[in-house]
Parts: sequence; structure tokens; C-alpha cells
Amino acid sequence: MAIHLANRQLFIDGEWREAVLKKRIPVINPATEEIIGDIPAATAEDVEIAVDAAKKAFSRNKGKDWSSASGAYRAKYLRAIAAKITERKSELGKLEAIDSGKPLDEALWDMDDVAGCFEYYADLAEGLDAKQKAPVSLPMETFKSYVLKEPLGVVALITPWNYPLLLATWKVAPALAAGCTAILKPSELASVTCLELADVCREVGLPPGVLNILTGLGTEAGAPLASHPHVDKVAFTGSNATGSSIMASAAQMVKPVSMELGGKSPIIVFEDVDLDKAAEWTLFGCFWTNGQICSATSRLLVHESIASEFLDRLVKWTKKIKISDPFEEGCRLGPVVSGGQYDKTLKFIATAKSEGATILSGGNRPKHLNKGFFVEPTIITDVTTSMQIWREEVFGPVLCVKTFSNEDEAIELANDTHYGLGAAVISNDPERCDRVAKAFRSGIVWVNCSQPCFCQAPWGGIKRSGFGRDLGEWGLENYLSVKQVTQYISDEPWGWYQPPSKL
Repeated sequence: MAIHLANRQLFIDGEWREAVLKKRIPVINPATEEIIGDIPAATAEDVEIAVDAAKKAFSRNKGKDWSSASGAYRAKYLRAIAAKITERKSELGKLEAIDSGKPLDEALWDMDDVAGCFEYYADLAEGLDAKQKAPVSLPMETFKSYVLKEPLGVVALITPWNYPLLLATWKVAPALAAGCTAILKPSELASVTCLELADVCREVGLPPGVLNILTGLGTEAGAPLASHPHVDKVAFTGSNATGSSIMASAAQMVKPVSMELGGKSPIIVFEDVDLDKAAEWTLFGCFWTNGQICSATSRLLVHESIASEFLDRLVKWTKKIKISDPFEEGCRLGPVVSGGQYDKTLKFIATAKSEGATILSGGNRPKHLNKGFFVEPTIITDVTTSMQIWREEVFGPVLCVKTFSNEDEAIELANDTHYGLGAAVISNDPERCDRVAKAFRSGIVWVNCSQPCFCQAPWGGIKRSGFGRDLGEWGLENYLSVKQVTQYISDEPWGWYQPPSKL
């Protein structure tokens, strides 16, 4: 299928702008390994220009053009962006699929979610107006107090490649709704749809400098952006190593950050389940988006009494997954995003085998696909808690399995991780589900399912999965500061000091 990639530049101050050093990065189709275009590679010089544009846009006309305008005013732009995304859904979905490797059906679903997220934050932007000057109850009648919610300022939004446009939207939409101005730096491995978002912003007339989009390498564009003294906050989704580096640089300026840093999430399957329903949710929880999900429930804990039968059923389900070019009808597993990710995933599998685990299913390149970064959906058993495959995030279609004998053991194994993003429990006992949900040490819990995500509900983790929340009202709060305003309303003098004697 011929997909045209527009030759885009950086988007700064409402205009396309060539990178100062004129460098570009090739775009590789992960299904064919062919170069299909290129994107601009921003550097510190471009970051300087973009931050300056965002800073000026924040304060332009004393903020009346954006930051201190009404939420209703900003909501009109968010709704216009949502409408354009819907209008261009088919084109954007195809670009997402060819750039990231995700099946076309998933990419089109993502575009619906992108539009829905902009609509949702348009509603919350309008709601902000009514919440301004919320009164604070005080114990002294001589004072009255209220609270203002104000945008934090210029924000840096650094996003990953597994949901290129959707995860960018999770940050862009609430940041703009709050009245911030922003610089978005998507991953260099999948930036094409984020540059199309820039085109959408131009079409709807978003004020210049409100959203700037810099593509490029993390070391050359992301690092100078995160450490820039005029950036007031950094919101980051990505690896622990990069998140730690961003936190260290932000600490020098006492700059707020919010972090979503992935996980090694568990899914517990108890003995009272419908085996086929549980098998499908187990596969979806780990193999959706080609296994490249920060919240993937990639550690299966199954009750020992059903383990043999359940794993047999799981393998049969896995064999039915269609692995193909993302554009083929019925594709349910495409390639991982890059050659580097392909090599990393196969190395994880090889290490698991060398440490004594059993590759129950998959573990190789699919025999019918000679090109592309394809990895079979893989199930690994005979895993111990000291193995790399149990402890480290793969970010590929790899599920590791352990059995348990009772609920307490299952919970202990589930929480045996440095991460704390997601967790799932599958059981027909509602009380047990409630107990396990409460016992999980994670920011998200799924009951009798895995991975559903709604923009109305908070998203984020604990422990090394990060802190702060995207989505819902919590996502908007990420980009707002709270200002207390207290007024003395008595006609009487304060009377603390002895007044000077009257002449």
C-alpha cells in the first residue's frame, strides 16, 4: 500500500521551520525495514527558539491571548483539533501503522481515542471557569479567602513511540486546556503523526507558540528541552533511565516533573474462571500493541490446579493470532518498532532460556515473514523470581508464567517487583477480586480484564513506575498551580502593634 509521508519541518511559533543544523532522521517502516521518508532532527539551537516562542505565547497580550483567557476560549480550539483528527482519521491511522508497526485496526482505534481525549479536555477547560475563585472556609470572620487555578507556564512534553499520537495527546490536551504553552518532543522512532498534529494546529488557527513540536533524538533535543531554565515543568513518559536523568536535571532548578516509567505488571488467574475468557484477556494484556505497552500484564500468575489446562488453552489461542504486515486484513500482531527493539526482545528470550526457563510457545521470528522486525508471541514457563524475564520490562510480545497455590502467595508474587503501574485479577468471586485489587501495589487495577483505558480515569503508577497522573481531572491538575488569595475585610485596624501617639 502506497502511503505518502509529507516532508515536514519542525513546528515552532505556528510555522514550519527547518532545523538550524538541517539534520534529518530516516523513517523506517518496521514491517519492511525500508526507509519511507525522514523527519527533522532538532538540536539545542532549535530548543532555544521553541522555548522562547512558548514563553512569549504564554505572556502575549498579558496572557489574554491564551494563558489567562477563559477556559471556554481554549476549549474551542481543542474541539476544532478533535474535529480535524476525526476528519483525517483514515490517513492518520495509516501513517501511525506504517511508522510504528501497530495493526491498522489498532491505529484507527487510537485516532478515535485521540479525538475523544481532546473533546474531554475541552469540557474540562470550560469547567475551569466555574471553579475559579472557589471560596475557602476560614475560622475568622475578619478574613475571606478564595483559590485561583492558574497554568504552570511553559511545559515540556516528552512522549514515547508505542502510541505516538495518543500518548502525546494525553499530555498536550490537558496542558493546553489548563492554559499552558508547550513544547512536544515525541520519540524519534515514531514521530510522523505528531508532525501531522502540527498541521492540524495550523489549520484550526491555534495561536502561534502555544504548541511547538520538535522531533529529534533524546540526547540532542529531549535533554536540552528538559533542562531548559525557562521550562516550568516536564511531563515524561518513557524509560526509567531517561526519567531518572530528567529528574536529576529538574532538581537543580526545583522544577516539577511527572513521570510514567513503565512496568512489569502481573495478571492473576484464579481456578474459578472461564478458561477461554481468561485466556483471551491474558493474551490481550500482553500482546496488544505488539507487546509494547508500558502497562502490559506480562507476568502471568495462574493457580496450580488449572495451570496445565490453562497454558494448553493459552497456546492454542496464541497460535490463532494473525502475525502480518499491519495493513493486512485481520492483523493482530505487527512488528516491533525498530531493529534495536527486535534485537532486545530476542535477547530477553535467549537469556530466559539460558537461565533455565522453558520457551513454551513462540520465541522466534515467524517463519512466513523474512523481513521486518517481527517476533512471535512468546510464552515462557519454569520461571523463577530471580530471572531477568521476571524482573525486567521487555517491551515486546513476551509473557512469563508462574503458578501459585493460594491467594496470599499470588499477591506476594504479584507485588514482587520494583514497578507499580498496572495489575489484573481474573476470578468469578467478587469479594476475592475486591481483596486482591486492594492488595495490589499499583496505580491501576483491572478486574476480569486487562488494558482497557478511558480518558476519564486516572493513569499512572507508584514505585519505579513513576508519579503524577495522566488523564481524567488528575491529568488537568498536572498543569495547574493553586493560588491562595486572602483578604482582610474588617473595618477595624489589625491592632497587633502599638500605634504611634497622635499629634
